[in-house]
Amino acid sequence: MKKLLSAAAISICLMSTANAKDIVDTAVSAGNFKTLATALQAAGLIDTLKGKGPFTVFAPTDAAFAKIPKAQLDALLADKAKLTSVLTYHVVPGKVMSKDVKAGAVKTVQGSALNVSTTGGVKVNNATVTAVDIVADNGVIHVIDTVVLPN
Repeated sequence: MKKLLSAAAISICLMSTANAKDIVDTAVSAGNFKTLATALQAAGLIDTLKGKGPFTVFAPTDAAFAKIPKAQLDALLADKAKLTSVLTYHVVPGKVMSKDVKAGAVKTVQGSALNVSTTGGVKVNNATVTAVDIVADNGVIHVIDTVVLPN
């Protein structure tokens, strides 16, 4: 026997589909990822993260970027190759929800691995995950408090 959805449930499903946003739009609408959006634009990665995916993004907040000395951040934003390497180091292929996170090395789109630890909260290298499972239509965002740098 098929289970029928109520009109309200159908409306909610249609609204969430109509309001679905990609990773970039989801981050921009959150309001605390302005520096990340600027960096993605400078690196030419907007179209990639608006693409099909799925992607898991460990997204540093504006406060995380503010931890980088201004001169160093300005130099990073001006060096497209290095900036692309840093930003793609924050992206993991696939959609990894918080319930599926396991400790260990996780290969990034950049090619190097992030070290994920789950003892006393989730950490990605030296960054603490402060919010999880911000779902976009092409992946998921987990918020981190520090920009992580590839070796």
